[in-house]
Amino acid sequence: MSQDLSTQSPKRPDLKADPKVVQFKRDSAWQVAPTLWSSFRYAGMGLSYAFMTQRNFRIHTILGTGALLLGMLLRLATIELAVIGLTCGAVLAMELLNTAIEAVVDLTVKQNYHELAKIAKDCAAAAVLVSAIAALLVGGFLILPKLWIVVVAFLGI
Repeated sequence: MSQDLSTQSPKRPDLKADPKVVQFKRDSAWQVAPTLWSSFRYAGMGLSYAFMTQRNFRIHTILGTGALLLGMLLRLATIELAVIGLTCGAVLAMELLNTAIEAVVDLTVKQNYHELAKIAKDCAAAAVLVSAIAALLVGGFLILPKLWIVVVAFLGI
């Protein structure tokens, strides 16, 4: 059985040959960010793209901000606010990954239907759903008890 070696990616340098020199080829990278600032700029462009084009990213951003503001208004403990913030951040990160996966799949299959493309997109969307449900549970467990106390006090029940 013969193997076409022309389609294989370049091999990494042999670390045993010279452990002092470690250079990885990035032939598949279109462009490497030359500075730390440009890396942050590219990340900012990704956030901006997601916010401007992805309705669910905007919804999660608004709901996460609302949960944090409500937590501060209810004077939740710092650790509770941190947990809510991390959970909301995880949902937003999952939304960004979902957007990236959808873009790569669309780039690959173009306008054609492919069952594996559907599976990839559906699973990425399901990951967002799972993280959003987890965030809802975390927010509910941390916010609802204190909110209930405030509502009961306000209504005089």
